[in-house]
Amino acid sequence: MAGHSKWKNIQRRKNAQDAKKGKIFMRHAKDIYVAAKQGGGDITTNASLRLAVDKAKADNMPNHNIDRAIKKATGTLDGANFEEITYEGYGPGGAAVIVNILTDNKNRTAAEIRHAFKKNGGNLGENGSVAFMFDRKGYIVIENEDGAIDEDEITLEAIEAGADDIVVEEGVYEIFTSPENFDAVCTHLRENDYTLADAEVTLIPQTYSKLAAEDTEKMMNLIDVLEDNEDVQDIHHNLEDAE
Repeated sequence: MAGHSKWKNIQRRKNAQDAKKGKIFMRHAKDIYVAAKQGGGDITTNASLRLAVDKAKADNMPNHNIDRAIKKATGTLDGANFEEITYEGYGPGGAAVIVNILTDNKNRTAAEIRHAFKKNGGNLGENGSVAFMFDRKGYIVIENEDGAIDEDEITLEAIEAGADDIVVEEGVYEIFTSPENFDAVCTHLRENDYTLADAEVTLIPQTYSKLAAEDTEKMMNLIDVLEDNEDVQDIHHNLEDAE
């Protein structure tokens, strides 16, 4: 996986999106909602929820907004009924794209996603049309820009905790786990005083597509448009080294 850092794409996404505070809070609320819906509302046993809450607090999201998102997900508060939808398709040049949606109006969102693909040289496919090109894995990032973390030590800690692989990429350690071992690895690393910059169960491409310059530009435009949609939670693609 070296040379295809998912962390680069995450940083690019974070630098490009969420310019307004209201939009930041909306995205955090949806992230918390999804994490709580999938793993329960207890941050001590749900690593994804704990990270989502930590990120929200880092952006000064009020506690009552955080609590409300968790209560909605766990059914203890009435509110908007969000629906999770996954779209699959191809970007310009044939790069595989999977878009995870959380929306309270699936007809509106479907039209917007379809328009984004069409306008930027891509096309939506049927369910399963590109999912087979990705593996579902736990993904953990620990930053090491100052070089203070010993590679051998953290590798041993991660593998002993149940990680499948660890990759060194430009000042970060990227740790990959099975979905089943994700929470245990996160917990073990935290208990050993490692700070997790990111942690999620996500989709990792099996192979990467290197596109011509023109198609790469179109693909990046498609990603930008999708990221600007408030209903979009995650975008997975296999474009090589998108920056």
